Amino acid sequence: MSVQSLQIERLQALCEQLHLLHLPHQLAHLGQMAVKRELGFLEFLEHALKGEALARVERTRAMLTRVAGFPTIKTLDAFDFEFAAGVPKALMQELGSLAFVERSENVVLLGASGVGKTHLAIALGYRATQAGIRTRFISAADLLMQLTTALRQNTLEQAIKRIVRPYRLLIIDELGYLPMNREQANLLFQVITKRYEVGSLIVTSNLPFGQWDQTFADDATLTAALLDRLLHHAHVVPISGDSYRLKDKRKAGVIAAAGLTLAKRKRAPHETEAREQEDTR
Repeated sequence: MSVQSLQIERLQALCEQLHLLHLPHQLAHLGQMAVKRELGFLEFLEHALKGEALARVERTRAMLTRVAGFPTIKTLDAFDFEFAAGVPKALMQELGSLAFVERSENVVLLGASGVGKTHLAIALGYRATQAGIRTRFISAADLLMQLTTALRQNTLEQAIKRIVRPYRLLIIDELGYLPMNREQANLLFQVITKRYEVGSLIVTSNLPFGQWDQTFADDATLTAALLDRLLHHAHVVPISGDSYRLKDKRKAGVIAAAGLTLAKRKRAPHETEAREQEDTR
């Protein structure tokens, strides 16, 4: 074995000892590059450490993305703002700077089903992971199921520490799609309270604020207290427009055709029969 090979082995062993995971695999290549470019010692060292630092950043991003639990990866660049004309693009781009996370502020995305709320929430969350921000995505139904189970097992405080507290950005999706009983409403109130002015929340909901008490066990007092904490430092993003998920079907005329068929069925029987006879003539 050559002297150079022995030296590379010793360097690789030192890299492992120092937990430099990327550098050991690059030593031979870096050595050849240094000779070819006639790099000095400091230049060589800079190249070596820069590559290790970049690899470490990528590993951190991948880990944070995995821990976040996104159902899929979405980005702001991939969002069709032309179709979703009801989405305030300037505001979303401003939120994309993630300054709201640095200030422990919240974002509330309101709109009907399919207008892009979850896409935008995931996009902001994914951008946060790429910026090194510890993030968690969870649906309101899953969150309440886990907290309710923990309450039954007398492990609620541990569950809140595990699910709620470790993350600088917590995303709760689809709040309001399912009604809550009083116990569940109280559990969600605890989550909002523990995040207040400590960490950021992104919440998506299909309900306007005036109908939130219907979701929270018809408890107007608890709903008011929850909204007070949620909205004190919040950016409210109202989203209008057609369903983003159905745009391709609408373009193909599928939805329009279905709508015409439904309209026919709703006509009086004698009117429908007369029209069908005319159509066959």
